[in-house]
Amino acid sequence: MTTPHPQLLAACRFLRGLRGDHIARLAGHARLVEIARQTRLFEEGQHADRFWLIQAGQAALDASIPGRGPVIIEFLGRGDVIGLSWLIPPFRWQFGAMVTQPLQALEFDARAVRCLCEQDAEFGAEMTQRFLRVTLHRLQTTRDRLLDLSAHPELLSRPEAG
Repeated sequence: MTTPHPQLLAACRFLRGLRGDHIARLAGHARLVEIARQTRLFEEGQHADRFWLIQAGQAALDASIPGRGPVIIEFLGRGDVIGLSWLIPPFRWQFGAMVTQPLQALEFDARAVRCLCEQDAEFGAEMTQRFLRVTLHRLQTTRDRLLDLSAHPELLSRPEAG
């Protein structure tokens, strides 16, 4: 496990502007990871125990459609956050995710970050605000994708490239 230097976290778009002491505490619960292409990060319904800030590469968020299997909702790359379900009980993934290009990311221990949020109300509010912005974007993207699939059902049978 490689613990990242706080400056690496501070340079992340998602964490930009976060107080230095908060970055330092967060860095203690992060590790740099490399994840191979075609690795399944998580499945819908499984326990959500971490999240990632993507440094390089790409992952696809997908939703399971009965009788069809997973349908890609969004591709995530450099600067994006993957994994939102760790923040709110019951801590179950609402989507699935597959690495589509070799991924380099900062991986965070969700339980430890939740504890930091509980111990420091200011930090907790700041992280919640940041994740809510991502959640709103993800909700709109999902809505748009489902509307697109509804209008063009032939897209369900075509493989998607990233």
